[in-house]
Parts: sequence; structure tokens; C-alpha cells
Amino acid sequence: MRILDWTSLDEAGRRAALARPSRATHSEVESLARDVIARVRSGGDAALRSLTSRFDGVEVKTLAVAPEEFCAARNSLTGQQLAALERAIANVQRFHQAAAPKPLLVETEPGVRCEQIIRPIHSVGLYVPAGSAPLPSAVVMLGVPSRLAGVPRRILCTPPRPDGGVHPAVLVAAELCGINQVFKVGGAQAIAALAFGTESIPKVDKIFGPGNAWVTAAKTLVAGDPEGPAYDLPAGPSEVLIVADETARAEFVAADLLAQAEHDRLAQVIVVTDSRPLIERLIGEIARQRAWLSRAAILDESLGACRLIQVPDLVTAIGVVNTYAPEHLMIEVDDPRELLQHVENAGSIFLGPWSAEPLGDYCAGPNHVLPTDGHARTLSGLSVRDFVKTIPVQEVSPTGLRALGPTAALLADLEGLDGHANAVRRRLAALDAAAADCALSAAL
Repeated sequence: MRILDWTSLDEAGRRAALARPSRATHSEVESLARDVIARVRSGGDAALRSLTSRFDGVEVKTLAVAPEEFCAARNSLTGQQLAALERAIANVQRFHQAAAPKPLLVETEPGVRCEQIIRPIHSVGLYVPAGSAPLPSAVVMLGVPSRLAGVPRRILCTPPRPDGGVHPAVLVAAELCGINQVFKVGGAQAIAALAFGTESIPKVDKIFGPGNAWVTAAKTLVAGDPEGPAYDLPAGPSEVLIVADETARAEFVAADLLAQAEHDRLAQVIVVTDSRPLIERLIGEIARQRAWLSRAAILDESLGACRLIQVPDLVTAIGVVNTYAPEHLMIEVDDPRELLQHVENAGSIFLGPWSAEPLGDYCAGPNHVLPTDGHARTLSGLSVRDFVKTIPVQEVSPTGLRALGPTAALLADLEGLDGHANAVRRRLAALDAAAADCALSAAL
């Protein structure tokens, strides 16, 4: 861990203090992902089995999860585990349902009726990584909003375990979210299969879910193919920035820091505080709590990217937040809501000492699939909106056309698009002709 005094750093030093951990070079990652995609497109299921053997060390005979595997998974969970999943799903559904886009109808002027209708994406691929831990929470965060959106076809892919199966909690979470098509394949090969289809795995219209650098590269590559699907958002290693003052409890801040650091060797945790005594307390507290955590090897590496940054005041701290644009932002100060109004860039925010970040990971309600690597400057976390299309509808009456048509025709003339103007003026002329006929009939 590094302790830094923000005021003593020049511009280059500040950029270095907020730099994300280095990863494999983009060219290496892209080259491997491109090769995997090509193999899956040409080899289908056979290529998936071969690549799964190569990258996961697992020989998978049947890619699809069978109904009896779902049944066995449910029977293997305790009642408490099942209840926890159900409660998480209920809270996530409650939040996402309230935040979902709604149809609307507005008359912009008399006779000009404009609507917004909502239609689900027809088919989506949901990717759930496994890595060093199963992630049923990722199933919930993908499964709930896609179900609320009414997506007709949802395909889930996740890497197999060494025994060739899928973790029971992942399967149960999928079943509880109404997902019954699950395939035992991970990595860039899963993205390729979802993007272009194989004998077993259907092609989808959009791919969702977090993953490693190869998964992210594969999503980007297939989205750039004319026949490929769209994808949700770039996803890198997890990160948290904690703003704390002298009122913050060091044990809580240390616990939050370690909780995020244990995700991945490339995870990054940053504390920004105006209190030097808190920094001193944190150093001891981190060491004490880390000693009894199980993911020591991951923590040893990820804590190398940890920064404890001292700033002169909390106004400066918020400036650091908006520059870094963290995936997770925790505000543990005396008046967190006062600072909240100044936050511009963050994937998800946790206010006050009791808002532990894992609550958001699992069961509070908002989504945990969030923008990383500074993408929170322009992107938002996953929601129902990502699984639907909002389509505008315009309906104009003769009265509306008479009033608004000349404006449209004039604007078309301004742009030199006489075809546009013609489409309007012909209708106006037809209305004039019809009016003249009516007037003549009335006169006779």
C-alpha cells in the first residue's frame, strides 16, 4: 500500500496515483480472443469442447445443463441458502421494476401525437464468470432485469467446474430467475458461441455480463462484426474508492477495502481522506483483518495497487472522485448526503457507515454490473433499460399537418433536401384539394 499526499503531487504524480493496475497488453489479449472467435465460428461445438479442455482443463461431453442437474442443484442447497437467494431476487426485482422505462404519450402540439413504446430485445446471452469463486449474484443481476424486460430468449453461459458441472448456487439462481437454458462454457469461446451460434448454443442479439480481459476483448470484437451482437458495457477488474473523514470507523473502512481487494489480483482500492490519524489507524487495521482472511494470495497482489491518499479537505476529495470515476464509491463521512450532491462520476454509491458494499453486490436492489476503468464518466450500471428498446411513434392528424407541415418543409429546404420537403408539401396539397372539393360540393 502507498500513502500519498495529494497536495505534494504534480499533475503527472496525480495521474499515476489514480492509474489502474497494468494488465496484459491489449494486442496480446485481442490476438488470442480473435483466434478463439475464429475457431468457434468454424468449429462450433467441437471447438468449444477443445477450447474448454485447453483453458479450463475440463472435458465436457454435453454442453447444455440437463434438467436433472437443475434438480440436483436445488436439492444440494440448504433452506437458508435458498431463502437468501430468493430474498436477493425480490429486492433486486423491486428496485429494477421501479426504475424501468415506462411508455409515454404526449401531444407536442394540437394534432401531433407522439408516443414512446417499449419492446424487449428478442434474445440475449448472459455470461456469468466463475474464476476463483462461483457468482450466483451475477445470475441475479442479469436474470432479474432481463425477465422484467420480457426478453423471450435468455441463454446463460458459465465455465464448468473441474468435475464438469456448474456450481449448484448458479443453477438455482438461474432457475429462480426463470432461465432454463444454461451452457457449460466460459471465456472468449462462450462469447463467440453466443455471438454467432453453434450446433447447441443459439445466436443472440446482445451479450451481457462481466468477465476477464479476454471476455471483454471478445465482446468488443464480436460487436464490431456486421453479423455480431451488441454488448452491455466494458468490464474490467473491480474497484472501490472510499471517501472518509475523521468520524469514519477504521475497522469498517479496512473491511470495505479488503472486501473489494479479494475479488481479483487486479482489483484496486483507494481511500481518500482529510484525516492523517485515520490513515495511521487503517494501516494497522488492514493488517489485522487481512491476517485471518482466506484469499491471502489475491490480497497480497491486489493490495499492491492500494492507495491511501491524504487531501486537505473533502471538497478536494470529491474532485479526486470525479477524476477517477470509480465503479464503487463509498462515502463514510459525518454528512454523506452533503457530499453526494457534488458527485458526478460513479458506478454505484454507498452512503454512510452502515452501507457495506457487499449489500450492493448481493441483495440491496441496484445492479452490481457496473462501469469500470473510468467508464462511469459516461456509462451507467445495468438496468431493465439495457434489455429493451424504446421506440418513438408519431401520429399526425390533418389539423396537425396543416399547422406543422410548413415548418418541416421550410427546414427541409434549409438543408437542401427537396425530397423531404416534397413528402410534406404533397400531403398539404392533398389537404387543400380535399378542402376545395368540399367547398365546391357545399356551394352546389
